[in-house]
Amino acid sequence: MAYKKKYALLALLGISVASGAAWWWQNKAPVGNAANTVTASAAPAGAASGAAAGGGAGGAAGGPGRAPTVEVAKVESMTLVDETQAVGSLRSRQGVMLRPEVGGRVKQIFFDDGQRVRKGQLMVQFEDQLQQAQLAQSKAELSIAEANHKRNQELVAQNFISQRSLDESAAALEVSRAKLSLAQATLQRLQVLAPFDGITGLKQINVGDYLKDGADMVNVEDIDAVLLDFRLPERFQAKVRAGQKAQLTVDALPGRPFSAIVQAVDPLIEANGRSVGVRGCIDNRQQQLRPGMFARVNAVFGSRDNALVIPEEAIIPQGGRTFVVKVVQGDKPDVRVSERVAVKVGLRQPGKVEIVEGLAAGDTVVTAGHQRLQKDGTAVRVVDLPQAAGGKPGGPPGQPGPGGPGAATPGAPAAGSSPAGAAAQGAGPQGARASGAARPSQGSGRPMALSGPNPCLRAADAAR
Repeated sequence: MAYKKKYALLALLGISVASGAAWWWQNKAPVGNAANTVTASAAPAGAASGAAAGGGAGGAAGGPGRAPTVEVAKVESMTLVDETQAVGSLRSRQGVMLRPEVGGRVKQIFFDDGQRVRKGQLMVQFEDQLQQAQLAQSKAELSIAEANHKRNQELVAQNFISQRSLDESAAALEVSRAKLSLAQATLQRLQVLAPFDGITGLKQINVGDYLKDGADMVNVEDIDAVLLDFRLPERFQAKVRAGQKAQLTVDALPGRPFSAIVQAVDPLIEANGRSVGVRGCIDNRQQQLRPGMFARVNAVFGSRDNALVIPEEAIIPQGGRTFVVKVVQGDKPDVRVSERVAVKVGLRQPGKVEIVEGLAAGDTVVTAGHQRLQKDGTAVRVVDLPQAAGGKPGGPPGQPGPGGPGAATPGAPAAGSSPAGAAAQGAGPQGARASGAARPSQGSGRPMALSGPNPCLRAADAAR
């Protein structure tokens, strides 16, 4: 046991000595290398000065060429659209399934499938022979009651009968009038009328069918304006308001954008999905949309003019704050240095971020190479990107490079250069292609001439 403890102690001591030697060697090596570097730099000093005198390219390679290489972009000013995407369904502004109030046999049908009908138009007539007879009986009873009451009034005036007889005849007259009203109401319930202007669906009855009360006959839909129902996450409940506009497309009609007006917002937030219901109205006098269609909605909350935007790769999140590295003028005219700036971001769109505070239009920010800039004041070398790179600006600050803001301009409208373009195109390449496809279809089609006010606006005014 004594020998084992002795060997273990010696082994531990050897490991400690080896670790200390390794640590000393690692810390000593950089000093030696630094000395060698200084000696090597001092030796060819004459050659380096000669190269500097011979041309600026050699000087840049020996001195400033050591500066970190970065890619930059200019802070641009454009119009941004505050929007979000959702999916929804279309439904009729008014829709009803016609059902009889009483059972009976169908006598006549006064409509065809898909026919436009007016409010109050007779749709279905049930057999009414019995009710017509009851109505005639009620009229006869009313006539007798009126005659008796008139005769009693004359007799009371001559004091031939008592006042009680007159009161009884007056009561009998009121009963007869009530029976007539009841017979007329029973007769009217055998007629089914259109409750509003609309288009009939496919009828489910035929002449001679016996229907029970509540049986389905035909649906009537008012589609001059269709409603759009969709849901948004609860974080948007403070932004969405009645009167705002929403752009939408339907899969059944590709390349045809439509516009909806928000009419109401559900005051109740759905507890399961934490979403709020929104209802919009679409002018459908051209009869292109149908209830039940699936819609892709782009809800527009507003737009901001002259918003400052930068590429999203320039953002550096750190410790709950957001920074960017700005390229500014150094002490010398041809030197650019880095400066880390805290910024406040706003709206986000594909590839773009709005800067609310911290930057001004025309500032230059670093989009690639942040990891090489550990502290402020570091000299940087800006890379001139080829034009084929597209989207990332390059070149010295103050001069739009081949891939600078000018090159990024063709893609900028898709990110929201105008409210209508961004809303209809969805702020992306797919939206741009869809918008391009929409123009020929709209030009080649034969849209129906619209007359009168927008039914959505008319409904909103009536609601107010």
